[in-house]
Amino acid sequence: MERPYLLFLGDVADQLAAKTGQGIADWRPEWCVGQLRLPGCRADTGLADLTLDEAAAKGAKTLIVAVANSGGTMPEHWTEILTGALARGMDVASGLHTRLATIPGVGKAAAKHGRKLYDVRYTDRTFDTGKGHKRAGLRCLTVGTDCSVGKKYTALAITKEMERRGLKADFRATGQTGIFISERGVAIDAVISDFISGAAEWLTPGNDPDHWDIVEGQGSLFHAAFAGVTLGLLHGAQPDALVLCHEPTRKHMRGLPHAPIPELKDCFEPYLQMTSLTNPNCRFAGISIDTHLLPHRMAERLLKDTEDRFGLPCVDSLATGTGPIVDYLEKLCAN
Repeated sequence: MERPYLLFLGDVADQLAAKTGQGIADWRPEWCVGQLRLPGCRADTGLADLTLDEAAAKGAKTLIVAVANSGGTMPEHWTEILTGALARGMDVASGLHTRLATIPGVGKAAAKHGRKLYDVRYTDRTFDTGKGHKRAGLRCLTVGTDCSVGKKYTALAITKEMERRGLKADFRATGQTGIFISERGVAIDAVISDFISGAAEWLTPGNDPDHWDIVEGQGSLFHAAFAGVTLGLLHGAQPDALVLCHEPTRKHMRGLPHAPIPELKDCFEPYLQMTSLTNPNCRFAGISIDTHLLPHRMAERLLKDTEDRFGLPCVDSLATGTGPIVDYLEKLCAN
């Protein structure tokens, strides 16, 4: 996809719904000219607000539909923005399940103006079913107490810290935002369920004995809607290490007000038990807690108390960095 990008946030109801835009803005701000929001939008990536004309004048090459909603649907009233971007010489990219060319008027506008449509959630590649054979190399997978609790950010931060230390490491994107950030990967939740573990095996192939694949987790084993994709990743990624991600202010599973967030102590064993099918030697390497909604001192105390309680490195991947978790992974590699 051509850069720079204009991030379209639509009129989403909260910040989490714009996590794709926020992820791109946080990790690739130099690729963006700004954001476009409709009236009523309750999300903000911190980038400059632009109209389509202003973005075109700043040289925007691709409008990214930078939102993530349950079901991955495209509201009908967003169509005018998509066709308007195409008319102004931009390509359009989306990570939603709705394919851009199926939206009335969008495919025709792209053809008329000679522009490209990118559905990054989909690939023409076919995958085998998972085999579960032991592969060379090392893999770390981020998992969560819920969806949208920092699995992607933690994986990116671990990869960045490993690269800073000169270690062999690759970030393996498994969702639309990670793919926009790394420009490669497989959107696991768009893979037919029989082939999820096989897709994860393809994404994390055999490698050098000291090479780490840092795999972006998806969903949560405890979320009724998304546990299936989590399980497929656990089996296919064949992780040697897991990092548990958590958001401490969440009152219930995202989108499920009747379902409480599980206690941290109840999360470790189910993840290890499910992972043991393809790697019985997997272990937890740390805990990553998103503390940005907590006062500073409360956040510090929570991280320390959690580390003391479970005997594992406990970090906020952005506020404190992931150094202690990488220390643990280095020791694991040495052994």
